Amino acid sequence: MAAYKARLEQFKNTLSKDELDIKKIRELSFQGCPFESGYRSICWKILLEHLPLKRDEWPNHLQRQRATYKQFINELIIIPGEKAYLGALADGKLEDHPLNPNPDSQWSVQFKDNDMLMQIDKDCRRLCPDLSFFQSATKFPCNEIIHAKSNVETLRKRVEHTVLKSETVGRNRLGITNMQSTRRRTSDEYALLPDGQEAHWEVVERILFIYAKLNPGLNYVQGMNEILGPIYYTFASDPDPECKEYAEADSFFCFTNLMAEIRDHFIKTLDDSDCGIGYSMTRLMEEIHIRDPCLSHRMTEQDLKPQYFAFRWITLMLSQEFPLPDVLRIWDSLFSDKNRFDFLITVCCSMLILLRNEILSNDFPSNMKLLQNFPYTTVEVIKVISKAVEMLHR
Repeated sequence: MAAYKARLEQFKNTLSKDELDIKKIRELSFQGCPFESGYRSICWKILLEHLPLKRDEWPNHLQRQRATYKQFINELIIIPGEKAYLGALADGKLEDHPLNPNPDSQWSVQFKDNDMLMQIDKDCRRLCPDLSFFQSATKFPCNEIIHAKSNVETLRKRVEHTVLKSETVGRNRLGITNMQSTRRRTSDEYALLPDGQEAHWEVVERILFIYAKLNPGLNYVQGMNEILGPIYYTFASDPDPECKEYAEADSFFCFTNLMAEIRDHFIKTLDDSDCGIGYSMTRLMEEIHIRDPCLSHRMTEQDLKPQYFAFRWITLMLSQEFPLPDVLRIWDSLFSDKNRFDFLITVCCSMLILLRNEILSNDFPSNMKLLQNFPYTTVEVIKVISKAVEMLHR
């Protein structure tokens, strides 16, 4: 207890200086950020370059960033929502109509956006199903959305309309064509809250939609929700009321900065390049070969390709392999890595080495099951990180 209090004091002293020492913050965060006093939120914002190192610049910087995000909501959701409503009323009476073949048609853009939104919606409704957090209501919903006029098609309304309008043409045994409406199954997904309330997963959905609209070259790729989720959870559950209130905007900018560094893993055309996921998986297998040739030989012998397990480990930064509290602890160290996620490869390597005895004795099916369902209950996260640190110092 005394050691923990001393550690809290270290964070307090380090983060209270007028000009912050990034090296010291990295050192402290690498060992794990405490949740108390919002230290993890502050450290993540600094490490992800959302906050400048001069504390006196924070108020103006945050005010500008949060105002910019509000503008994004207005330009990318509210205004298009008004136009979509007017377009629906006109129903083809305007020059730009749903059957307009012009690729620059607003309807063409609307249809593409709806396809993307449906995928984001599907993924966000299943975010961290073991936690009640994401399906619960946020105390700080987006006022621009929940108080939007009835003539604005919000993201929630767009999803509802898209689901209702989604129909497939079927043909019965007599050859008669009929229209079959395809409605969403909600048994394994988060349900919507009443009007005037927003669930946390809806906030995540909005952030991802705005990010995708601002990054058309990348758009939305499945798995991005698993990267954003822990960041938003950290800010939205912070003990500081201001951090909770602006969790959406701050999460957007931290997520954007993080994606700028890992986005190549989400671009399929870059898989085999020096910056793609293929290269990262090759680095992992090379490190295993150097550190444990016997284990490497066994994996080669059984054809345990990294595509079967490490693709997800690396792309999603282990967010699917451990419970959320453990993911937050791992990310403390990953965000602190001055070489930017080189440590992730080392952590993945330590996970494999800690399973070496099982891998050496198991057959192929058993090893596949083991690697695709990492046994975090027996191989605790602290062991994984400690082993990775040990490997770094060899």
